[in-house]
Amino acid sequence: MDLYTWVMLPFNATPAHAWQLLGFLGACKGFTSDAVTSQCLKKFYDAGEVIMVNKSVPQQLSQFQVYFTGNTDQTQACNIANFLPSVEDYPLQRAEWIKYVGVFANLEVRANQVYDAVKENYMCLARRVASKNLPFKPVVAWMSYDNGVWSFTKEGYKLKFVEDAGGENLDDSINKMTYSTSIPDDLDALHAILCTVDAVIDETHTSDPNIYTLSTFLQNIDIEDQSCFSFLTNESIWRYDKRMQNSTSLDWFDGAVSQPQLVLADLIEAFSPTGNYSTTYFRNLAKGGEITTSSSKLEMCDVNGSSSAAEPSIIPCD
Repeated sequence: MDLYTWVMLPFNATPAHAWQLLGFLGACKGFTSDAVTSQCLKKFYDAGEVIMVNKSVPQQLSQFQVYFTGNTDQTQACNIANFLPSVEDYPLQRAEWIKYVGVFANLEVRANQVYDAVKENYMCLARRVASKNLPFKPVVAWMSYDNGVWSFTKEGYKLKFVEDAGGENLDDSINKMTYSTSIPDDLDALHAILCTVDAVIDETHTSDPNIYTLSTFLQNIDIEDQSCFSFLTNESIWRYDKRMQNSTSLDWFDGAVSQPQLVLADLIEAFSPTGNYSTTYFRNLAKGGEITTSSSKLEMCDVNGSSSAAEPSIIPCD
């Protein structure tokens, strides 16, 4: 058996997109959840080339030469390879994990080529924004709602995306991160902060993103007087669930990791709209943005378990 024939896909950190960029997806022979966005992987599964495995049964995992997982709490068997771009603070550091995946397939040269192309495009876009010296930088808030409580997100890579796209993150002096809508003082404080925000990125988890609309957001935020909220006037309320598969699997957790230049291009358009660019990962709730299924652009595969290497999507950058 070839060393790289048996590979597992984890649920919470999928390197499927990286494998497609490497031309290595056909080596995947099992996964532990069908919550994946790769149409190729779905096609392999339907054809019997990939099997579903119960990750809680060690005997089932032991048949695989390599098991990629993002769960560091799991018993570290000798065939486990931790795939952890989530620990990185910057978008390009997350993308660089493709080099780690490439090692397992002896595709280090290809991995370096892909990463270099992605990095060059990302940096070009960031430099182009910086060179404009825009007089106005929109204040952006990443936030999520859960059981009556709103939380502001300050993960490093998300803040970096905002800065590189020409935006400004929430004031560091805001040290209270959670606000309950059932506590009047909390709700007043939350609204006061949001009155300083020009664009919102709503990360709220929902079992069905298709029915999460502007009305859902407004109900959760409990706003009566909308007059002071620039993000409503500007119609700038975004979610990163535009690209998904089977109404549940967000490509944000796969493709967006390997190709951060697409995320950056989305946010540049969100903060300084031109109307000439169609976003990949973000949809605008305020303008009725709709969800799309994963594009077939990267899905070059056949049911015999082979796949061609996809090229990274390079955004024009003058």
